[in-house]
Amino acid sequence: MDDFIRVTGARLHNLRNVSLALPKNKLVVMTGLSGSGKSTLAFDTLHREGQRQYLESLGMVTGFVSKPAVDSITGLSPSISVDQHLTNRSPRSTVGTVTEVFTYLRLLWSRIGIRPCPGCGKDIQPSHTDGTEADEDAEPGQRPCPHCSAPVPELVMGSFSFNKPAGACPACTGLGEVIRPDVRRLVDDGKPVAQGAVRGWNAKFTDWSLPVLRAAAGHYGFTFDTDTPLGELDDRQRDLLLHGVESPEFRRHFPGTTPPATVAAGRFEGVATALLRRYNDRADDPEYRERAEQQGLVKQPCAECDGTRLGAAARAVTVHGVTVVEATRLPLTDLADWLGGLRERSGGEEWPLVEPVVADLEERVRRLLDVGVGYLTLGQATPSLSAGETQRLRLAALLGSGLTGVLYVLDEPTIGLHPSDTARLVDVLRRLRDLGNTVLVIEHDLDVLKAADHVVDVGPGAGRDGGRIVAEGTPEEIAQTVGSPTGAYLSGRAAQPVSRGRGDAPAALVIRGARAHNLKDLTVRIPLGRLVTVTGPSGSGKSTLLLDILDRAARQRFNGAGEQPGEHDGIDGWEHLGKIVTVDQEPVSRMPRSNAATYGEVFTPIREVFAARSKGALTAGHFSFNTAGGRCERCEGAGVLSVHMHFLPAVEVRCPSCRGRRFRPEVLGVRYAGYDIAQVLAATVDEALEVFREVPAVAARLRRMADVGLGYLPLGQPAPTLSGGEAQRLKLAKELGRRATGRTLYVLDEPTTGLHAADTVRLLGVLQRLVDAGHSVITIEHNVDVMRASDWLIDLGPVGGAGGGRVMAEGTPGEVATARASRTGGFLPG
Repeated sequence: MDDFIRVTGARLHNLRNVSLALPKNKLVVMTGLSGSGKSTLAFDTLHREGQRQYLESLGMVTGFVSKPAVDSITGLSPSISVDQHLTNRSPRSTVGTVTEVFTYLRLLWSRIGIRPCPGCGKDIQPSHTDGTEADEDAEPGQRPCPHCSAPVPELVMGSFSFNKPAGACPACTGLGEVIRPDVRRLVDDGKPVAQGAVRGWNAKFTDWSLPVLRAAAGHYGFTFDTDTPLGELDDRQRDLLLHGVESPEFRRHFPGTTPPATVAAGRFEGVATALLRRYNDRADDPEYRERAEQQGLVKQPCAECDGTRLGAAARAVTVHGVTVVEATRLPLTDLADWLGGLRERSGGEEWPLVEPVVADLEERVRRLLDVGVGYLTLGQATPSLSAGETQRLRLAALLGSGLTGVLYVLDEPTIGLHPSDTARLVDVLRRLRDLGNTVLVIEHDLDVLKAADHVVDVGPGAGRDGGRIVAEGTPEEIAQTVGSPTGAYLSGRAAQPVSRGRGDAPAALVIRGARAHNLKDLTVRIPLGRLVTVTGPSGSGKSTLLLDILDRAARQRFNGAGEQPGEHDGIDGWEHLGKIVTVDQEPVSRMPRSNAATYGEVFTPIREVFAARSKGALTAGHFSFNTAGGRCERCEGAGVLSVHMHFLPAVEVRCPSCRGRRFRPEVLGVRYAGYDIAQVLAATVDEALEVFREVPAVAARLRRMADVGLGYLPLGQPAPTLSGGEAQRLKLAKELGRRATGRTLYVLDEPTTGLHAADTVRLLGVLQRLVDAGHSVITIEHNVDVMRASDWLIDLGPVGGAGGGRVMAEGTPGEVATARASRTGGFLPG
């Protein structure tokens, strides 16, 4: 039996007829510069072909899973991928639900929970004594209270589910938050309705609404002067305008009057009510809901359940004095301790009843601790998780699967992980391997590379300069390979980034009394005109300090609202800054028609170049795939058609009219430097930079994208497929193109995500140039190279979750390296 997965002639994307042999049942790390072809080889070739071959062996039709461009792959196992893309963005999804830990907690509370009687208030002991469970979807039955005989619903698992009517808070239906109109953003009190007081109405809709408002007021016996500023209207008039005739807010003024029957008679819906209705009707359209929130809707914690999602009855049930809400708010490390003490606290017949449940709970929580997410709580919503956290939750699930003979393909599992936690992650990967699986990891972290059984270095460059196997073998063999960019860093031949030694600065921002989430009343000084890095273990409070406190306060300050301290006492030093630019890892767009070229504002000048080449025959609009005219109308410029499959998800197939090229033949007939518009969209940033080097408006934008490490990125790559790190660097490139106003503070959230060490050096050059120009840069980072190159470090810790939130060290990299209390210091040169 062959102990290798053998790939022959892989040619997909930029792969140059690659052939290699990967050892089975080993930890294999694939590395190389960003855009070198690692993901193409691992995901698009090996993983996809593993899926296709497995489905084919089951006798399933695999026409919708195309075979990658490769001559042959032998020795392949069924594959499971763990990538960086968060697939579950439902607000109802939490850490507890996706890991199923909350399912077992609900079982525990339904079996031995004690709750007060709603009639007499005395405690009612649990009734489940046989260890059996009712159907979760069944309605709970009734039982008499042993003290007052009042009927009390039985406790079942559904009683503690915020996704079921029996357990959900009725006010927020289990979401934990409600949408409310922000009147200050909806209307301008200084203007009358007739003169544009309602910000979301255009002139035509305003003219249509005025007679309806007047008719509604007349129906109730008062007048509505549409020429009076809103600030001078009485409560009846304001409630009519904002909430409409059918709302409780308005009907309280006229409780006995029937609302008008028709719009012409005055059946006015209300500005806020209409916006809320459209928001709820478009639940499957995140782009629309995002726009609605920007127009004047705000999310607030539900006042009824205080954001806990559960109804009052579920919140009152306790297990040894702890409610299920309190359990979901514990960091997983503390939850593990609480579960470990249940045996001692449980007596009599209780422990045999819950022992198997607690054993399963402890095992699932232990796996989560093993992958380094012990600082998370079960109640945290999954859309708020980083890409690395999402990957590690899936890793924990894989540890419990018990599968063998599988090819696992992982995409940078160390994202967001502090160097001190990397060894634990490596142990997890080795455990997957030791179960009898092949673990293929795309990774840049040198500690993971050194721990690998086999390393494949793809390169030597990115895009057309990549796609080759530069070196493969043990980490030691890679380190000795001349010409391998990775080997140069493994061996220490490549120079390590060092701090420029600027140290502290006279001007600084001082955050006073920061206490949001787990921060322990911190006062932190951030030197300005410097490259500052905030570091510390995952969950120690870095994002809370910079994104939840500093960024939010800055937006209030620079948007004219004035700083509104809530979870901090205040921030001093704003007078030293002109503006703040925060670049996070949120998607640049969820619309598949948005891509790197459109978001980076480079596609418009490119279209203008092609329009000029047509000598007046075509306009720039003809070269847009988003508007009619030059695009292929069969696929409406998408290049693909969606085919609905019975009982299966819809699949996309190449458009037969344009063959995936998006445009009409006459548009594709126009060329610049030998490229048509479709070929430009397929080109990488580096390739396009060479094509348009003589067009300043295009070249300048492309050069900024290349400078931040996106030279390998195809211009037409859809925005939703970008990783968090790519999205962030695209935002940074766009910001760098804006006119400099001086004294800008740039806040970056792990900008090195997805970057090879050589790419990190290039990005550091961009950040250093910003500082040299008089700006300030502060990053959240775990990358040791960025720490070494920083002027100033702020290290939070000592751990994540409730045990973190303290400043363990601050100073130059050399000073932090000698701080005994710092977990980060041990990874820095003294």
